[in-house]
Amino acid sequence: MPEMGDDRFARSVILLCAHSEEGAMGLMINLPTDDVSLRDLSAQLGLEEPSDADNCPIHSGGPVETERGFVLHSSEYSSAISTMPVTPDVSLTGTLDVIEDLVEGTGPDIALVMLGYCGWGPGQLEGEIAQNAWLVGEAPMKLIFGTPDARKWEAALANEKISALSLSSVAGHA
Repeated sequence: MPEMGDDRFARSVILLCAHSEEGAMGLMINLPTDDVSLRDLSAQLGLEEPSDADNCPIHSGGPVETERGFVLHSSEYSSAISTMPVTPDVSLTGTLDVIEDLVEGTGPDIALVMLGYCGWGPGQLEGEIAQNAWLVGEAPMKLIFGTPDARKWEAALANEKISALSLSSVAGHA
């Protein structure tokens, strides 16, 4: 929302991946990095050069643990080590084997590679939502994987039938 006040989240679209009494974790799905590619990441990890590196951009998943990697992907893929379902169609894997599989061409059909994540402590996200800091909506596959990054924020609003022009930095209570 406009009053967030933290430039790191300006016009961000965050897919909430886990939420419990212990806190919440999400990935920013609309902020590609300019300085790291799958080719770079593969080289840093000592993996072979990916054949299809240009089709898998690296995104900034959020400001927490920016050296930690995650792959948000279609649910037909499951890591032999650990894959967590996020929605019926989307899963999350945070182990090296998914990167190895992507590089080898045996990974998920659709994927976003992330560095870092967004995290909230117990009750923090609920408090921020109550303060009108976040707008909550649905996240269809088309929005996550089929919309250009530069259009995801407006597309997320449109998916909820909200115009960006109607957003206000003032919250009201009825």
